[in-house]
Amino acid sequence: MYSDMVTLQTMDTIFYEAQRQGRISFYVTTIGEEAINIASAAAVTSDDFVFPQYREPGVLIWRGFTPQEFASQCFGNRADYGKGRQMPIHYGSNKHKYFTVSSTIATQIPQAVGAAYSLKMDKKDACVVTYFGDGGTSEGDFHAGLNFAAVTEAPVIFICRNNGWAISTPTSDQFRSDGIAVRGQAYGVRSIRVDGNDALAMYSAVHTARKMAVNEHRPILIEAVTYRVGHHSTSDDSTKYRPADEIEWWRMARDPVTRFRKWIESNGWWSGEAETQLRSSIRSQLLLAIQMAEKVEKPPVKELFTDVYDDLPSNLREQEKLLRETISRHPQDYPADVPH
Repeated sequence: MYSDMVTLQTMDTIFYEAQRQGRISFYVTTIGEEAINIASAAAVTSDDFVFPQYREPGVLIWRGFTPQEFASQCFGNRADYGKGRQMPIHYGSNKHKYFTVSSTIATQIPQAVGAAYSLKMDKKDACVVTYFGDGGTSEGDFHAGLNFAAVTEAPVIFICRNNGWAISTPTSDQFRSDGIAVRGQAYGVRSIRVDGNDALAMYSAVHTARKMAVNEHRPILIEAVTYRVGHHSTSDDSTKYRPADEIEWWRMARDPVTRFRKWIESNGWWSGEAETQLRSSIRSQLLLAIQMAEKVEKPPVKELFTDVYDDLPSNLREQEKLLRETISRHPQDYPADVPH
């Protein structure tokens, strides 16, 4: 778990820098929320389906998604499973039962409940885990999803990352209830609030929640209290709406990675030498993955139009024809590394 938390932290640093260098167009970090990512992933099984928001790449790291696969998606090259049609960080993997990230807030919640209900009807020994932020609970999909899950008794675990901010909107401007857990209780969903910066607490809560979801056929809501140390995304400057010293206090005093490291060191399972070797190795792997991803050819233009219909309809054939004509007339306006 600690190794994957460090991997996630290092990946965020390197990919964020790559965006600032203009090498990728967009990025979202999970700084301060590494424990929620890794501990929850460790507490469920590979048979369980994941419906993420966009701050859960750690779940993919735990399930074996490689640095090269992350880099390929962010660079939108030919090896990207989404064929370059998604923004960076919108990962998806059939192999890892990780549904593709969607920017639209909270749409994954009712989808997750529907998937969980299907697992129950098929009598599968598995559940669905879905993630969202505190801002997601202000959407109608959250309320519809929780009620749907409670009524159908679907085996779904709702994990809310209550990090205090929905981009620039603080929780005080979102709701007057006592956090998120009480909302689950109101819908008849068993709910608990957990310290999201404590990896062991997160693991324990999610591990127990999975047993309840699968064995008792019931939904569970976990409110993981944390803090978004990073900016909302590379398009955001969070110092414009919150004090810099508040951000720094959470970064230094409440960092979940440092906290978990102190615990494993106190048990004699870790050392400064092991730490140096781990971080150096991970950094090298990620830098190499970025360098390789940059060199891979982009997906061909034709794949902008495929994978929706079995037979391409006339309107899309016409659009493809017009695009190719435009590219041929104005080649200087289009990337040279995209095969036509």
